[in-house]
Amino acid sequence: MKVSLNWLKDYLDISHSPEEIADKLTALGIEACCENTGKSFSGVVLGKVLECGPHENADKLSVCEVDTGDSKNYSIVCGAPNVKEGIHVPVAKVGATLQNGEFIIKKVKLRGVQSSGMICSGKELAINDDHDGIMILDTNEKLGTPVEDILSFNEDVVYELDLT
Repeated sequence: MKVSLNWLKDYLDISHSPEEIADKLTALGIEACCENTGKSFSGVVLGKVLECGPHENADKLSVCEVDTGDSKNYSIVCGAPNVKEGIHVPVAKVGATLQNGEFIIKKVKLRGVQSSGMICSGKELAINDDHDGIMILDTNEKLGTPVEDILSFNEDVVYELDLT
């Protein structure tokens, strides 16, 4: 069974850490492990696709010029079918992390073209399961704003409980 710490806090006054709660539940005979949910990335900001054109060496890739609100624009290779000029998107800049730090964005060459970042889908940000294209954000926020300030995250700890 899965139980949310936020739900438990609606009914109980809890002052222990999530790990301490899992340990105490296990000591009571209810095997428990906990998993944090919510934001699983860092360094992802709001960007705007200024230009988007075909990749010279790949039919399904596009080369985009993206503004992230700092002093320069970034060339990013993107394989999403819905990328186009003029849209606001989440951009993982070089050094950003995805999947709780397991994936670090680096400057790379894709089919001979330098890519300085990644335009992200909802699945890549662990926000939803949509991997059919990049996220298009309908916002008037300032470019460079951290994406977590634009999107709402349900920070929580989920306990997986099993009777022993």
